[in-house]
Amino acid sequence: MRLGLTPWNFDDLSARGLTAQAAFAESLGYESFWLPENHFNAQALPDPLMLLAGIAAGTQTMRLATTSYLLPLRNPLLAAEQVAVLDQLSNGRVLLGIGRGYSKETLHAFDIEPGEKRELFEWCLNLILKAWTQEEVSLHDDGSSPVVVMPKPAQQPHPPLWIAAFGPKALKQAGRLGMPYLASPIETFEQLKTNYERYDEAIAEHGHEPMTTRPIMRTMFVSDKSSLINDIRDRLANMELPRGLKTSPQVDDWAMLGDRYFVADKMAEHREALDATHIVVTRMRIAGVPESETRESISTIAELAETDA
Repeated sequence: MRLGLTPWNFDDLSARGLTAQAAFAESLGYESFWLPENHFNAQALPDPLMLLAGIAAGTQTMRLATTSYLLPLRNPLLAAEQVAVLDQLSNGRVLLGIGRGYSKETLHAFDIEPGEKRELFEWCLNLILKAWTQEEVSLHDDGSSPVVVMPKPAQQPHPPLWIAAFGPKALKQAGRLGMPYLASPIETFEQLKTNYERYDEAIAEHGHEPMTTRPIMRTMFVSDKSSLINDIRDRLANMELPRGLKTSPQVDDWAMLGDRYFVADKMAEHREALDATHIVVTRMRIAGVPESETRESISTIAELAETDA
């Protein structure tokens, strides 16, 4: 199982603080470091590419990834340029998770009708791909004002693109486009099985080869201290999700919490039932958990993944 993770300390969102977390993970064998995109809150990360550029300078090999780079919010030519610059800066380490956005408030703030987000997402994606792979591209239907977007990405023809999908329509779109589907961390194991069935049906329906890259995001914490695990389970059960999102009140339906043997079995279950190839360890920023315990959990998960491989 190939491992990535998101930050666990959101008290310090400086490039130095995030880079220290990424470098620690890289030293343990984690292959990717993921930043979300979100807006208009106390821990907002509105420009993940800028922070990943800082992290690039403090890491050597790990991929610099976004959990959901929101295409409907962006001019596709500018997005193509910015992603290509980061890919050049990092010597080809960008892994772009792309999405549409779930928050109606955020979409409205950017003057986007929520019902149009899928259409905008695909329009933007198509133009970004053209900008990376063709000599000239235009934002206009009549082809006027064509430009050549430079630089091109270091990775050819472009960095890997994974589609963060949440809901039947998004799953069908990801399958139709023939790109890997990045599974949400708050959907239950049973929901993930249903999601992959829908996604695989859409892949086959549109003539694509079966997808062999199957990443999932999961909340994970490993400890031999049952009191700590129970405390984390209680905290997660009472965690307030962003408006518009919900999950099962039974935390064990969507999280892997327990000792190393329990979590190892859960990882194997996801690999066998879902054909999961990557796990992005996420939602570790749980208030009240000592930093030393979090780092120990991250280290143990790396050991488990190496054994699972």
